[in-house]
Amino acid sequence: MSTAIKVPAFSHPADSWHTIDWYVMHRQVRGLQARIAKATKEKRWRRVNALQRMLTHSFAAKALAVRRVTENRGKKTPGVDGELWSTPEAKWKAIGRLVRTGYRPKPLRRIYIPKANGKRRPLGIPTMLDRAMQALYLLALEPVSETTADRNSYGFRPMRSTADAIEQLFVNLSRGHSAQWVLEGDIKGCFDNISHDWLLANIPLDKQVLGKWLKAGFMESNRLYPTEAGTPQGGIISPVLANMALDGLEAVLESRFGKKNTKASYKTKVNYVRYADDFVITGISQELLESEVKPLVEAFMAERGLTLSQEKTVISHITDGFDFLGQNVRKYHGKMLIKPSKKSLRAHLQKIRHIVRGNLTAEQGNLIRQLNPVLRGWANYHRHVVAKETFGYVDYRVWKLLWRWCRRRHKNRYKRWVIGRYFHTVGGERWVFQSVDAEGRPVRLLQSKDIPIKRHIKIKAEANPYDRDFELYFEQRLVKRWKENKFVLDKVRRIWERQHHRCLVCNQLFQDKDDWDIHHLIRKTDGGGDNIGNLVMLHINCHMQLHHGKGDKSLAPV
Repeated sequence: MSTAIKVPAFSHPADSWHTIDWYVMHRQVRGLQARIAKATKEKRWRRVNALQRMLTHSFAAKALAVRRVTENRGKKTPGVDGELWSTPEAKWKAIGRLVRTGYRPKPLRRIYIPKANGKRRPLGIPTMLDRAMQALYLLALEPVSETTADRNSYGFRPMRSTADAIEQLFVNLSRGHSAQWVLEGDIKGCFDNISHDWLLANIPLDKQVLGKWLKAGFMESNRLYPTEAGTPQGGIISPVLANMALDGLEAVLESRFGKKNTKASYKTKVNYVRYADDFVITGISQELLESEVKPLVEAFMAERGLTLSQEKTVISHITDGFDFLGQNVRKYHGKMLIKPSKKSLRAHLQKIRHIVRGNLTAEQGNLIRQLNPVLRGWANYHRHVVAKETFGYVDYRVWKLLWRWCRRRHKNRYKRWVIGRYFHTVGGERWVFQSVDAEGRPVRLLQSKDIPIKRHIKIKAEANPYDRDFELYFEQRLVKRWKENKFVLDKVRRIWERQHHRCLVCNQLFQDKDDWDIHHLIRKTDGGGDNIGNLVMLHINCHMQLHHGKGDKSLAPV
């Protein structure tokens, strides 16, 4: 029997947080963003400015900005004022506070997080109000940045990933006649050194608001420190500002060495791939990269107040290989193979070792539940490259760790007893580390080899999520990616497909980064069950809205 779902529609204006019609909010904002992208494509900058002002003054954009900062992972991390928006009343009042007139951002709260090389990376935590203002103006700036971005820039951009950057490197380097030399570039303190003057002169955004953010300073040990350069790491809008500062290098290289697949490019084979502030430029010779390409890049960076890191910017031959985004790119006897890097593998095994040693007395099921997300996440990241042998090695090392974990717990028991206690044969597969939960359901340790190796299909270089011409293209990519994910629960997938991949309250497609809840049409306390016909998939905020009165009875099977 089919289940018909009715989407709630609120004809009256919202008078509280839980009466906001998110479907209408998304439609209004997306419509303005599409118009901004179109005007940017046509280089009608006065039109862009007018549409941005219209967007940042709209109720819909302000509501979505508040929703974003109160649903993301940093929602419980306050700024220097200690303020959090954790109640519907606080969120509703926050919408009215997002005004340009009289706005004065507070200094950032400085914290430090460890880096892989042992150093510490500074982060600036804005207040909730400043985060929401940045989220509001980001809604107006991102359609511009996506329309003007370098084709082969992949970091901090919607619908793009590290897998796209790695696949583009394969395209640039894998053929027999491809470039053999590579310039690995790294910008020294990119976020901390971008010129404020350059940003104010070149970023198409409200100059007054942007200038206030850049000069807000930061608080550390109860002292105020001014900021004369850079964008704060930790701000919502900072990655887009950094991307826009670095955009244009691809066009500079093409103007000098020719576009790809042209006669000029065949002579130099200069191609460019960037992810955030790390980039790779290929070339036909070491001399070309050293004497022509590198000075061109340095001059480009100098205009923006940036310099290349001498210790991390190196030129190497493809047969020696190089690491990029956790992968090792190298040619073996003329054949290109991209594998997980040794550094990434060591870090992964170290993390697993830390979890096992930190749970020496834990129950087997609890240990499995802690290990599985780590194993799945790392394997999913590397599943698009030549990783089968590495996955097998990871499984072997994990087995050795778990075997020592088991033997330590039962030093006086025979090995055969320990094997029978912790390892089982499942579907003909031996040595499966498995337990049962409180309800008697099996809890099995994931093996890396369970993740299928599948080549990634790179996004089209010119694809723009704010361009209506690419709307169907992005929907098809999203649906395909979800269907290929075998670890999405079968029940959830069936619910998701029945809803045509959309939340039934706000009518928006579920994105990869979205969290969701499962909502019972008939509450369990009223006799409803966990059968698929009684379940729908909703965004977390939309789920909360249903449970606060409005529309709670409208999602009903017929």
